[in-house]
Amino acid sequence: MVKILAVTGYKSHELGIFDEKHVGIKYIKNVLEKRIISFIEDGLEWVIISGQLGVELWCAEVVLGLKKQYPQLRLAVLTPFYNQESNWNELRKEQYGRVLQQADYVDSITKRDYENPSQLKLKNQFIVEKSDGLLVIYDDDKPGSPSYYLSYAKQRCEGSNYQIFYIFPDEIEQAYQDEISHW
Repeated sequence: MVKILAVTGYKSHELGIFDEKHVGIKYIKNVLEKRIISFIEDGLEWVIISGQLGVELWCAEVVLGLKKQYPQLRLAVLTPFYNQESNWNELRKEQYGRVLQQADYVDSITKRDYENPSQLKLKNQFIVEKSDGLLVIYDDDKPGSPSYYLSYAKQRCEGSNYQIFYIFPDEIEQAYQDEISHW
């Protein structure tokens, strides 16, 4: 059983999404919502993200929306370092701020501003260690930022009950196809 689920995926720019009004976000969120609901029905209590732009923040918005129906669900945002949003544009900072305000738990893993990439590695390792499983939006043909989480998660799977759950692009494409077939 997965009580604590880490969620990650591509950053918005890795998906070619540069605007929060992009139609693809709706389908990513739809798939995330369906998956998270199935985890909730199996005993999920916490979702952990690091707060990076893209899949993680969209997941946070899904979780916060689900809390109306599933008040027992909790969201933790464990940032790799202080002020990770410092170089983001104002709209992204506002989105991030809304998520942080509504999250049940917020902390920074290294307790200092960005110094070097080792803080990102430590974040990936820490979140995998603190969770029972990882839900990741990933495409083997398009490696990107999720591959760093996956390397730690795969190591953790060896000799433990840790589980990795994938959302592949075809599942998101199917959500889109299902919607347009209902028109």
